[in-house]
Amino acid sequence: MASSFDPLLLIVGLGNPGPQYARNRHNVGFWFVDRIADTRRESRYDADLGTTTIGGERVVLMKPMSYMNRSGGPVGAYVRFFKIPPAQILVVHDELDLAPGVARLKQGGGHGGHNGLRDITAQIGGDFMRLRLGIGHPGSAELVTSHVLGNPSPDDRTAIEQAIERVIERLPDIVAGRFELVMNELNRRDGEPARAKPRKD
Repeated sequence: MASSFDPLLLIVGLGNPGPQYARNRHNVGFWFVDRIADTRRESRYDADLGTTTIGGERVVLMKPMSYMNRSGGPVGAYVRFFKIPPAQILVVHDELDLAPGVARLKQGGGHGGHNGLRDITAQIGGDFMRLRLGIGHPGSAELVTSHVLGNPSPDDRTAIEQAIERVIERLPDIVAGRFELVMNELNRRDGEPARAKPRKD
């Protein structure tokens, strides 16, 4: 893997709109974006959008408002209009196969059963960066839907928020494209990911 890439132009946090979902594990991507910048509704793209400057680079923040399983619509519309290469996009999402408090960066790959990633990949291809925020696995595939749409325990919420803070501290490096540097640091700090289990949501 190359040690650096072009700077990020767009950070997309995945989640479901509405106060009934706000504290759900599935909404950790929204939590991440909310920690970086204020966003406001842009009906043209069916998304909440904001901008900020990170390490001297202007970055757009997006929260799709189309519900998780249809995240690709807003992302695809925005990316096509502004001609943003997928490799300059970071998608932040919940990850069952990592424990709460663990964060991982990844370039490209499949959707791993995550329906938000599945829909985005169908719209723009899979060559985008991913920030995987661990939420833990409930132990069986039948419990996955209720797990991702449930709220984490106070201890797990704290662990997830601490992981978000660790990543935000390194955002200048991430935005600048120094992904491998941050990947290695997260791997050293968080240890090995939890044992992978099948995802079904």
